[in-house]
Amino acid sequence: MRDYQDFVSEFTALLQRAKTLPLGAYPKSARPEVPADALKALFFAPHPDDECITGGIALRLLREAGMDVANVAVTQGSRKDRQQERLRELERACDYLSYRVIVTTTGGLEKVNAKTRVQESAHWNASVEVIKGILELNQPRVIVFPHEHDWNSTHIGTHFLVADALKRMPASFECYTVESEFWGQMTDPNLMVEISPRDLGDLVTATTFHVGEVLRNPYHLLLPAWMMDNVRRGGELVGGQGGAVPDYTYATLYRLRKWSGGKFQKCQDGGQFYPASANIGRLFL
Repeated sequence: MRDYQDFVSEFTALLQRAKTLPLGAYPKSARPEVPADALKALFFAPHPDDECITGGIALRLLREAGMDVANVAVTQGSRKDRQQERLRELERACDYLSYRVIVTTTGGLEKVNAKTRVQESAHWNASVEVIKGILELNQPRVIVFPHEHDWNSTHIGTHFLVADALKRMPASFECYTVESEFWGQMTDPNLMVEISPRDLGDLVTATTFHVGEVLRNPYHLLLPAWMMDNVRRGGELVGGQGGAVPDYTYATLYRLRKWSGGKFQKCQDGGQFYPASANIGRLFL
């Protein structure tokens, strides 16, 4: 008779087998047709690889809603000797996923953190203007960026960098804002997005193009487990304490709002589960 010892043993054996798979050596996934007049979505990545880890909603916007998705490489990491290689890794990962890449500046922005925001206003303001310029040029319908308590200093810095850039946009500018989590969990996510096995497989594969990072820490192998835990948390954080949990295997959690009238605004009542069977683009009509 099979039991839970077998269940755990099979998980363990599967993870060990996955460690033998090659890194960054895969043909491109099927490239969807993106019309010339497609709505735009911008993913503001604190580091190269975040587009693969928390970008499930961006991949769905590309594949289901036909949006023109671009990854904004806010930084290229803190190690100067690795910045150009990390950009090349990012370009290969985004090419696999069919994202455009927008580079903020040569080598990426530096000192993107809350301390710089307070203590080095000239440097910070220059970085905010770079992000504002990207928003002005692209006029996105949707932007994705970390929430303000995402633990990692660059993730937190990226949140405030984008928020400050939004405040400098014309009063008429509007877009949907999708805040992500990875290092630090949100206490108030209001959107759980199901990620299909196919999409998750492509996100894991794309992560392997960040070869230098996953050799140091093979975190790509743990993305499925992380997304499974998101279902556990999101079932109650998004759906309400004691509520019924949807039959998802994988999901990512987000905070969905709208930037309108120069500030963040609620755009839905309560939390929402969004299944893989529904077109994600309907959220942003």
